[in-house]
Amino acid sequence: MRKLFFSITFFILITPSLHAQMSATYVPCNEMPNIIQSYYADVNALNRVYVATGSPEKRERYKKLAEDYTGKLNKISFAMLPQGCKADYLLFKRDLNENIFDANTEAKEYAAIQQWFPFADFIYALEKIRRRGGAVDGKNVAADFFAINKQLQQLKIKLAAEKTITVNNSRRASFIIKGLQAAAKNVFTFYNGYDPLFSWWVPDTYKKLDSSLTAYGTVFKTNAEKNAPNKDSSGIVGYPIGRDEIVRQLGYEMIPYTPEELILVANKEFAWCDKEMLRATAEMGFGTDWKAAMEKVKQSFVPAGEQAQAMVKLYNESIAFLKAKDLITIPELAEETWRIAMMTPEQQLVNPFFYGGEEFAVSYPTNTMDYDARMMSMRGNNPHFSRATVHHELIAGHYLQQFMNEHVNTYRNYFTPFWTEGWSLYWEMTLWNEGFPQSPEDRIGMLFWRMHRCARIIFSLNYHMGKWSPQQCIDFLVDRVGHERANAEGEVRRSFVGSYSPLYQIGYMMGGLQFMALKNEMVGQNKMSLKQFHDAVMQQNSMPVEMLRNILTNQSLKEDYKTNWRFYKLP
Repeated sequence: MRKLFFSITFFILITPSLHAQMSATYVPCNEMPNIIQSYYADVNALNRVYVATGSPEKRERYKKLAEDYTGKLNKISFAMLPQGCKADYLLFKRDLNENIFDANTEAKEYAAIQQWFPFADFIYALEKIRRRGGAVDGKNVAADFFAINKQLQQLKIKLAAEKTITVNNSRRASFIIKGLQAAAKNVFTFYNGYDPLFSWWVPDTYKKLDSSLTAYGTVFKTNAEKNAPNKDSSGIVGYPIGRDEIVRQLGYEMIPYTPEELILVANKEFAWCDKEMLRATAEMGFGTDWKAAMEKVKQSFVPAGEQAQAMVKLYNESIAFLKAKDLITIPELAEETWRIAMMTPEQQLVNPFFYGGEEFAVSYPTNTMDYDARMMSMRGNNPHFSRATVHHELIAGHYLQQFMNEHVNTYRNYFTPFWTEGWSLYWEMTLWNEGFPQSPEDRIGMLFWRMHRCARIIFSLNYHMGKWSPQQCIDFLVDRVGHERANAEGEVRRSFVGSYSPLYQIGYMMGGLQFMALKNEMVGQNKMSLKQFHDAVMQQNSMPVEMLRNILTNQSLKEDYKTNWRFYKLP
């Protein structure tokens, strides 16, 4: 389910003159905040009841809720809504339809592997009895758990030899297994210690059942990876979704371009990066050998134990720069309430750089990492590279987004990476344009990340269209961007094996280009100052950038709206 958060506070931080100019257009109506708040209150209520992720009961209940609210939405007069609430209507209906689509997809995926879970209905039924404190026979529960455990041992042998299990089957099985474990735990926690007969019979069989389910999931994963057609020397096994699904998801994200067109955009942006990289390389005295110049930049890493202080220094520089240029309103509490953390070696295998928001997590070596891993982490997180990422993760990037999302128009959080990552990437571009890099080494560091975002579009789309293998993606990042190999492997692993959506990695550059195009339209045509534009974006909360544009420019909206904003000019 897509997460929205609730409130109807609006424009409390925007400048008075801009507020007076825009409030009549942008203050939301009551209908849409109320219905959205009501829906997600209902979702949260269901979340507290239906613990078994992947169960047919839970899936169908959430589907029915989405269908019920679609009916309620259809009773609202779209034509009578003000502009902001027309946008809410379209986005909320889009999300309800997507939830129904997801439920139908889940049902098909569940049916494809249902034969491997003949015991699931018993565990689901037992958890349903527990919800209202129904009586259970501890001896019978223990016998059934024991029988399921024996069944699992037989199924594991059969499953290990099965040649038709796919990575998608394995992923769905993982959800089902975690849901079954949650349901069984819920039952055990409730009755154990309370029901004497249950407490005497069940604990040992429950523990063995939980362990057997975990092992069963491992067999699914191992089998799927063994059978995967795209497995290569990298050992990374993902799930390419195919071109048709990419196109469908692009439509959902309001990106009216084909995958092939997006690759053209990425290559065009890459060409700009190449030109700037050669300019900085020449200034450093390396002629056209940009890899030699980048190698010198990588050698600028700080000693072990000093990375956190170096990142805070960069943060202070970026905040001072934003304030000196008066580029955006920065609430004092936002400056006060972020904190820093260090990433574990295990986290760095998946994310070798940073993640940000309220907690700014820094990658740097620990004493348990081997020499090669330590050097790659230090080289890949040098201060010049980090000059682009600190403000990306904190202010005016992810933490300012998070802070404002929790304070203004909080019901209107239509999560999309094109807004979330695009806004932070836009600030990398903006600070570049405003002169934040102080040296050619700084420019190479910032260009590394912009090239990386171009590369993400190219390798992720080619992978999901079945054209590239994971190893080709890794090699591309190393050869074309200058990544340390271990960091490139972590990046590709995160892209295809982690919890990111297939389009997440293209959201950085494409979202950034959307914000840049919108800025050029609003500021370039003297509709707003640069600071007013930045504040206006933060006041609207998360949504597809095309819909943000529709609100800010008062575009005509129809109930059958289709994405249409061609924000980037192609030949």
